[in-house]
Amino acid sequence: MTPDPITMRPIGVIRSPFRATQGMPIQTVAAAAAEGELEVLEEFAPGLRDIEGFEYLILLTHLHQATEKLEVVPFMDTVGHGVFATRAPARPNRIGLSIVRLLALQGRVLRFAGNDMLDGTPVLDIKPYVPLLDVRATERIGWFAQGLQRLPSTLADDRMK
Repeated sequence: MTPDPITMRPIGVIRSPFRATQGMPIQTVAAAAAEGELEVLEEFAPGLRDIEGFEYLILLTHLHQATEKLEVVPFMDTVGHGVFATRAPARPNRIGLSIVRLLALQGRVLRFAGNDMLDGTPVLDIKPYVPLLDVRATERIGWFAQGLQRLPSTLADDRMK
């Protein structure tokens, strides 16, 4: 049995200097100095109450310019993997996850660092990052064990189109 489709609506939109995927950072940790803004829609502004108490936020986004694939060659590797074993943007439902550092809240605009998102990216949800709840120590990280060495110098290209 196939479940019914799910409909979501954005709660806001990313304002970013990145206008194209090619050449942009591929992970927030590699983009610590890259700033961006999340403009929350007016109807969702009350949900921002008390958010200034958090240093980091998890942004769940819709990767609006990505394609949907089940197998990809990720940016940090040269061989293909099943998309669920990667963090590639080309995936079913095109859901993105970015952990960003909150710099300021100005009205209903969150200014943040660690931007790895395109201008105009729809934001689906915001969650506070809480290390005790979100960090897990592990040594088993699959193909990333070799791929992470490439992160500091790897930028997005057009392979996810």
